[in-house]
Amino acid sequence: MATATESHLRENPFRIAQRQLRSVADVFGIDDRLVNVLQECKKAVEVSIPTSLDNGSVEAFTGYRVTHNVSRGPSKGGIRYHPDVTLDEVKALAMWMTWKCSLMGLPFGGAKGGVICDPKAMSRGELERMTRRYTSEIINEIGPEKDIPAPDVGTDASTMAWIFDTYSMNKGHSVLGVVTGKPLTIGGSLGRVEATARGSLFCLEAALAQENTSFEGLRVAVQGFGNVGSFFSRFVAERGGTVVAVSDSSGGRYNTAGIDVAAAIAFKREGGPLSQLRSGDAITNDELVELECDVFAPCALEQVVTRENADRVQAKVVVEGANGPVTPDADDILEANGVLILPDVLANAGGVVVSYFEWVQGLQEYFWKEDEVNARLREIVTRAFDETWATRRERGTSMRMAAYGLAVQRVAEATVTRGLYP
Repeated sequence: MATATESHLRENPFRIAQRQLRSVADVFGIDDRLVNVLQECKKAVEVSIPTSLDNGSVEAFTGYRVTHNVSRGPSKGGIRYHPDVTLDEVKALAMWMTWKCSLMGLPFGGAKGGVICDPKAMSRGELERMTRRYTSEIINEIGPEKDIPAPDVGTDASTMAWIFDTYSMNKGHSVLGVVTGKPLTIGGSLGRVEATARGSLFCLEAALAQENTSFEGLRVAVQGFGNVGSFFSRFVAERGGTVVAVSDSSGGRYNTAGIDVAAAIAFKREGGPLSQLRSGDAITNDELVELECDVFAPCALEQVVTRENADRVQAKVVVEGANGPVTPDADDILEANGVLILPDVLANAGGVVVSYFEWVQGLQEYFWKEDEVNARLREIVTRAFDETWATRRERGTSMRMAAYGLAVQRVAEATVTRGLYP
């Protein structure tokens, strides 16, 4: 079912993640012996997923589950369904999850999963059969005390429900903590769906406060209109900002007077591609990156800002709603041009924070009110932002280097404290 497409990955993402780690180690003086441990993933599993399709044929999809590190607790990370999934991409995402959990102060390590498929070309029945078989293939790798999956690109609460049910049926009882991002009816948490975007908003809010700026009149361009991009656009508009551009994989629309975000969300919910939205002018995803605006929020996939286009980015602030949307070479160019980058491990960590809350609620079988969830999310994200901002000032470095430095130091300390076995 996965059609051959040109990959969005211009560079090997795992090599990028390793390069970032080595840069952090140089700046923060982390021992080479620790870097040798932390630059590799603890475990990577590749599975074949034979699935019956609606037309009577059978296709064997390829799936992965990678654990990067468990020094601070069980591993945690989403599952991605996309035609371009590669093992090295999943490894990189797992490593970034380790740093993200560490920066937020969560008792988790990083993991990630992925299946090479095109979920948009598959029926709901095909997706369910594939998901249940994938779960069966990795069932010995996951568990509430071991490795806890969650939604990512191409997956959602329904996907998590199928994994939860498949795992629980095999165990003989319901195991609420095996996945997060579940529907509310089976142990999901209030506030989880909006959590990643809300965390991005809190992060941007904190950055604007440092610059004595408000949301009023702020011009924001959002690339990607899935869970993160759509909610982030809505939150920005509710705060008085102007969303001047939105896009999905089909392209997008640009309107200097502002996109009607509520109309765009409704249009998208009905299955319409944003390139056909009746608002403003048509725009490509490449053009959106280079728009004149105050804030650019890449909320789609990796590597959308590279050395080729970084010099043409006009935004003053980049909020990484996606994982790895800015390459290291582009990072250097944007920093030199005075662009403030709110890095992925900080800006999109809201999802894993509320996933942690869901995991805790599931283990206790005691559930919180939505305002409690959002208040605790704000507290954790704001604290992480303040720590990162202070480290940036103390060391005269970038927000990414500061965030990664804090995170890697904590994992390194946990590794040293635990020691190597045997």
